[in-house]
Amino acid sequence: MTTLCSFFLLLLLFFFFPTFTASKPVVLPLQTMKISSVKHTTPTSKLLFRYNYSLVVPLKVGTPPQQINMVVDTGSELTWVQCQPSPELRGPIFNPSKSSSYHPLACASDVCANKARDLPSPPICDSKKLCHFAQAYADGSTSEGTIATETVSLGDLTLPSLVIGCTTSSYSSTKDDQTMTGLIGMNRGALSFVSQVGSPRFSYCISDTSSSGVLVIGESDPVWASAALNYTPFVGVSMPLPYFDRVAYSVQLVGVRVAGKVLPLPKTVFVPDHTGAGQTMVDSGTQFTLLLGPVYTALKNEYLQRTRGLLGVYEDKNYIFQGAHDLCYRWSGRVLPALPPVVLMFNGAEMAVTGERLLYKVPDRAGVYCFTFGNSDLVPVEAYIIGHHHQQNMWVEYDIERSRLGFAPARCDLARQRLVRG
Repeated sequence: MTTLCSFFLLLLLFFFFPTFTASKPVVLPLQTMKISSVKHTTPTSKLLFRYNYSLVVPLKVGTPPQQINMVVDTGSELTWVQCQPSPELRGPIFNPSKSSSYHPLACASDVCANKARDLPSPPICDSKKLCHFAQAYADGSTSEGTIATETVSLGDLTLPSLVIGCTTSSYSSTKDDQTMTGLIGMNRGALSFVSQVGSPRFSYCISDTSSSGVLVIGESDPVWASAALNYTPFVGVSMPLPYFDRVAYSVQLVGVRVAGKVLPLPKTVFVPDHTGAGQTMVDSGTQFTLLLGPVYTALKNEYLQRTRGLLGVYEDKNYIFQGAHDLCYRWSGRVLPALPPVVLMFNGAEMAVTGERLLYKVPDRAGVYCFTFGNSDLVPVEAYIIGHHHQQNMWVEYDIERSRLGFAPARCDLARQRLVRG
């Protein structure tokens, strides 16, 4: 009896969670796309403010396939597509009634009752006894709909019965146009995309131009990296803590260096406390990097000293870019001067932030550039978050099998040309 039950359980898991069986890695073009609003990409466990750009890949969903623009978010779990037409959305939405492979899940299903445990809000039963998800976001927006299984195609690989969300009702705190109509959840939760397909690793390379990146799911050879990848291990906790995201890609930040000088900070400020506050997460769904207050203040003061006489400080004390960046400069030249580099120090690896990645030109304020490190205490969020802006022109590998993150400087434009065309 036990053997028979085990067989049916394995069969059920195979049906709902297809394994990654591609003979070669799946390669997708990665685009940096302007997103005016973050209606669906900023849950309460992340950020309060808006940001301007997201990482987007095209996927085909349903039978026959419908192409949808999907944001790649390593800080989220549930992959979802927008199923309800809205005047706010300019991108293509998914129409489940035109797909023969769309199957909504009952709330009594194993996926809904058990495998959705890592979602920020547990799903509930709707009036039709279907598995209903609802997520609230820190900017006041909401998204909800039905959890279902659907066929998703990535390049030459077709994944039947992938668990996704079909968003049928949403509210946005802003009314800006949208071009993003779906999200790929890539964290380590049970329902994330990479968990479902069973991929041992994935990588991306983000160019500093809008359409020159690449996303690789599976094995990859980062031959466009200028050096061997530096690896730092993922870290976790043995028991649930209120402020520690156990399914995030967490690493250990151990220090910050500015122009060769290590900031004089105690090691304890980088270690999560007894509540889990203070973890360091690598997140492709966040644009800029956030540091907890004591570390940010030390970095800001040191950077002001290093740039004195080089750049003029923007003196509007009431202006805070995106709610977290209160160090801004004035610059009227076409090319920024040589800036002191900032190095993020991890266990076993370092990430250097140099050149134009240090300052961001504010779109609506002429001649104003803001420091791309922000104060997480202003958001507020109880974590260090490494955003995708500081991952530009790097090959970044999420090695789930060996529980580590690898990265090194790379030519992302060349990687895109060779891998996508090849």
